[in-house]
Amino acid sequence: MTVRPVGGRLTVLEAGELPLWGTATRQPLPSLASGSPEGWAEFERVLAVRLDAMGDVLMTTPALRALKAVRPERQLTLLTSSAGAEVAALLPEIDETIVYDPPWMKAPSSPDPASDRAMIERLAAGRFDAAAIFTVHTQSPHPTALLCHLAGIARRLGHSRENPYRLLTEWVAEPEADRPLRHETRRQLDLVAAVGLDARDDHLSLRVPADAYRRVRGHLAAAGLDVRKPWLLVHPGASASSRRYPPERWVEAARIVTDTTGWPIVWSGAANERSFVAECAAATGAVALHGGSVADLAALVALAPIVATNNTGPAHIAAAVGTPVVDVYAQTNAQHAPWHVPNRVVFADVPCRDCRRSVCPQGHHRCLLDVPPGAVADAVLDVAIEVGLSVPAPVGSFAPVAGLAQ
Repeated sequence: MTVRPVGGRLTVLEAGELPLWGTATRQPLPSLASGSPEGWAEFERVLAVRLDAMGDVLMTTPALRALKAVRPERQLTLLTSSAGAEVAALLPEIDETIVYDPPWMKAPSSPDPASDRAMIERLAAGRFDAAAIFTVHTQSPHPTALLCHLAGIARRLGHSRENPYRLLTEWVAEPEADRPLRHETRRQLDLVAAVGLDARDDHLSLRVPADAYRRVRGHLAAAGLDVRKPWLLVHPGASASSRRYPPERWVEAARIVTDTTGWPIVWSGAANERSFVAECAAATGAVALHGGSVADLAALVALAPIVATNNTGPAHIAAAVGTPVVDVYAQTNAQHAPWHVPNRVVFADVPCRDCRRSVCPQGHHRCLLDVPPGAVADAVLDVAIEVGLSVPAPVGSFAPVAGLAQ
């Protein structure tokens, strides 16, 4: 893989590389610090816990597949947040989804002890044999482990920064104290591998319903778009303001792609992004589709030849359905680059990288504002050439330099 400097501190990474600031070497597989892997292949009812957003749930799907594949008749239930539940219905590994927004995570409402007690009862009624608790490196598994303990779930697996004693029956010592060393998908695969569960296929997974394909094809056809010819899907939004490349920059990048290739542009966004997505579409004479279901968004991404977006859920949907993606990557979290799909990750290096903040703490957004639209357009054309689309040469000059270990 190559790192391609575009000027100044701006960098484009090719598929397979992570913007892991200061490290690019593969870390040794974590070993089980306490407990025994025995029994994990035989459990009949397993609870998988991922209380984060849609993209995090998608990046956990290979680990979920490992939990399911070892015993296909196993009942696998996902305990996830309201945001994560939006995609859970599209995961082939999951038999049931339980939605929970606990007080130790970002939640849409104020904590209610009654809902926490009700969740303990709900989990107890599920009679689960074991719980696999998936967290990012900055999260503690202990509140969730206590919840599962109180629900009578006898086996509880997770990463832990300190000795959890009997709160986790099997645990892996947290190797990523300050910064992530692994992609988020690899982290979760390593956790289940510690109890003997390996994924034969480590690609992300998502099942797009046939009716979603029909709806989206109908919308695109009504707008005069021929999906059999090259076109570009741009999803300019993100739930966190720190990860949003400015809409006017997206418009300029889209114009460069259209002027260079003649490709039509389709803009997509969530319901609360309707206004600025419509403005982007109007500024480029393009189609805007917004406010649909996650299934419809997944169908749109799956139909697109290439997707350009921020570090947000649609980038991981693209990885799950195999659509090449250009990811304009704010340096808030290093471990969330597109996984196992043709991609380019475009970012500008800054001293305040890896801040893990939803709002830029410095107020300058330099990790995004220092990325020129031409670099984004170049990345689109570069990945298009890689996947065999016939396009003119990229408008910038990319000279491969040092390779990075995976």
